[in-house]
Amino acid sequence: MAQALSLAGLALGQVSPNPAVGAVVVKEGDVVGQGYTQLPGADHAEIVALKQAGEKARGGVLYTTLEPCGHFGRTPPCTEAVARAGISEVHVAALDDNPLVAGRGKAALEAAGLKVYLGEHEEEARQLNEAYIKYITTGLPFVIAKYAMSLDGKIATRSGDSKWISSQEARQLAHNIRYTCDAIMVGANTVMADDPHLTARSGHGRGGTGKKQPLRVIVDAGGRISPTANVFNGPGGALLALGSPAKKVETEALAAVGAEVVSLPSEKGMVDLEKLLQHLAGRDVTSLLVEGGGILLGSMFDLGLVDKVAAFIAPVIIGGGKAPTPVAGRGVEMVAEAVKLDRVSLTTLGDNVMITGYVVKE
Repeated sequence: MAQALSLAGLALGQVSPNPAVGAVVVKEGDVVGQGYTQLPGADHAEIVALKQAGEKARGGVLYTTLEPCGHFGRTPPCTEAVARAGISEVHVAALDDNPLVAGRGKAALEAAGLKVYLGEHEEEARQLNEAYIKYITTGLPFVIAKYAMSLDGKIATRSGDSKWISSQEARQLAHNIRYTCDAIMVGANTVMADDPHLTARSGHGRGGTGKKQPLRVIVDAGGRISPTANVFNGPGGALLALGSPAKKVETEALAAVGAEVVSLPSEKGMVDLEKLLQHLAGRDVTSLLVEGGGILLGSMFDLGLVDKVAAFIAPVIIGGGKAPTPVAGRGVEMVAEAVKLDRVSLTTLGDNVMITGYVVKE
């Protein structure tokens, strides 16, 4: 099952809105087939593993990180293929929260005479597909707030310089996180100040290799972003979320560089972020990485739209009352009202650290 989980990780960021699943077929103690979810419409993990195993699958054991589907979707039911292959027993890490599956796959396997064991590495399997689970149960993307800051909580100096607060190791891990997400979102001020590319350049093979890049989402209530900005160049799509209808000449200029434009309601100079998340979900965005700046992140926290936090902290002191902080917005009146995290973990990255945690929903 640990091998199946490792395989499932290879599908993250590539197969949405499907879950990232890994599967391994074992016969007499040897791995005879393995695989992970392919692009939507192509083979699921179990099918890849069974095809690789061939006749060796008969009498073998299947380990899969998520309950096999038992319904017709883009592909036929995996449960039928598992039974036809002659698998004797199936080990499932976690049931699928999709209402179309939700225990039906397990029941179909048992009805076909297979032994089914449930729950091995369940917590890891559910965490691996935390974005899919939220998306399939709520219809909204899983939102990760990510930022890098100094030890005194600054994301830039008072002059706006921010390169580089975090270490190279921390930046590489940040790119790996980008790789696993369907979309990256920033505010207009971040684009104008830093002119980022917002691409995933990681050791996983994205970034110029032809694999899917995350959608770049720019929140620009005032329509201030130039079509020459780096976010509109390079691999991957770009979406500009405006707070008012764009003029025809602006739309044409953005279309010329491959950008899409969506006009959303706005209030007090801020795009309706809840409507934006709904729009992204309609595009099969299951995971959204919000990278700033402070105004956008503050609004996301104020509205209770953040599910997870990934904060990179560098051992430097920037100082300055006017130096920006990672989270602005309205904030809370009392410390007791502060956003709380649980399942907190700490990762050391050279002399930097990354703290991750899940927002406690009231």
